[in-house]
Amino acid sequence: MSDPVRIGLVGYGLGGRAFHAPLIASAPECALVGVLTRDADRRTQLAEDHPGVAAVDSLQALKDVGAEAVAVSSTTGTHTEVTEAALELGLHVVCDKPLAVDAATAEATVAKAEAAGLLLTTYQNRRWDSDFLTLREVLASGKLGEIFRFESRFERWAPGQPRVWWRSGLPPEEGGGVRLDLGTHLVDQALVLFGPVTSVYAESFIRRPGAAAEDDLAILLTHADGVVSHLYANTTSGDISRRFRVLGREGAYVVGGVDGQEDALRSGRTPASEGDAWGIEPVETWGHIVRGIEREVVATERGRWDTFYPAFAAAVRAGSPLPVDPREAVAVLRVLDAAATSAREHAVVPL
Repeated sequence: MSDPVRIGLVGYGLGGRAFHAPLIASAPECALVGVLTRDADRRTQLAEDHPGVAAVDSLQALKDVGAEAVAVSSTTGTHTEVTEAALELGLHVVCDKPLAVDAATAEATVAKAEAAGLLLTTYQNRRWDSDFLTLREVLASGKLGEIFRFESRFERWAPGQPRVWWRSGLPPEEGGGVRLDLGTHLVDQALVLFGPVTSVYAESFIRRPGAAAEDDLAILLTHADGVVSHLYANTTSGDISRRFRVLGREGAYVVGGVDGQEDALRSGRTPASEGDAWGIEPVETWGHIVRGIEREVVATERGRWDTFYPAFAAAVRAGSPLPVDPREAVAVLRVLDAAATSAREHAVVPL
């Protein structure tokens, strides 16, 4: 596009610095015009990472430097406040997942955006993981036959670090815990693959001393089409080798490890620096279709986190579909709300 969408970024912690700013800056369809951060060290990092990009201290200041849209990468408990304030300023919004801490609040925010005629989407980047894109291709091929079970895991080994990544040092009402972090990705992927859910059962635990919210979560979803999803998020797992196991009547698809785009961004590599090599996974990480003792290697699709912001820009400029419909973000939170109820009451919750 000849007129890039001018995007301001709210927050320059791990999410803003590693997962949003490089992808915005790498997209020709977008221009990073400013970052809202009041922290002196992060302002120094911003100047080193993106020379010339303004550091500001308010949403109004982001608008004043030319932003027509904002990407919200503040802490989870502030997503609603920041998103709605941006909408009130007439800005389109990309909000990091989850859109809110519960479904009712998220639904009200979506209604606010619709009433204002503004675009609102949620940054569900894991829809463009290499392994997830590959799984979608495998399912579309029909090689597994009728699917009856989907197993998905985001498990980490950080037993002595209650505050890393998943913010389990924060209470749930402030967005702490794996349910509203890694669990958001797990549920979103399950709904994309297998559609609406009719019941939810969950178990959650606090395993690490000092954690204020769950760091060990298991969710069982029954989908309307009969598929059962088993979802696990854990930060105290000594075995982090598993990712997907999908069982069908004609075989299974199994893949381990985690998509490499996160590590690439953390190490300073970007779609702009890597070009066509971006998102390519090494052969030794590829998954397999398994039928008993038979194993068929499946080449892993290229990971495409780099397509999110160009798709958002196309929605702003040309009215194309948003990369993630905000109503889908509300549906994810309804499932996560039910998971919280289930774990608390030790009961199956119907939806």
